[in-house]
Amino acid sequence: MKVQPRTIAVIDDDLRVCESLVNLFASYGYEAESYLSAEQFLGSGGLSRSSCIIADVQMPHVSGLELLQYVKNSDTSVPVVIITGKPSENTEAFYLERGAIGFFRKPVDGDALVDVVRRYVLCKNGS
Repeated sequence: MKVQPRTIAVIDDDLRVCESLVNLFASYGYEAESYLSAEQFLGSGGLSRSSCIIADVQMPHVSGLELLQYVKNSDTSVPVVIITGKPSENTEAFYLERGAIGFFRKPVDGDALVDVVRRYVLCKNGS
């Protein structure tokens, strides 16, 4: 039986957000890795190790939306949660229609984020 990846990938160009979310998941007993760009995440092989991706919308070069589209078009089934700190014309429904499992505005409600990840990802992998 193939072992499912269990790492939560946090991708945000703000180091403080990355550290905060990694610490949040660690406090619940989950492993998380942070990346400061989508390119760093993809270049490190993070996609193959991840059970979930949490990505900021506005990042240099590759946005969270572009990463979501890349993941959805790949042969993986890794779920993606989108977070943003910027006001936008795009709503939660916009990202959910494109395949995200959740959408949060910063500051992120940590308990609600963990609930989404737990509901869609961790319980499917036996947690």
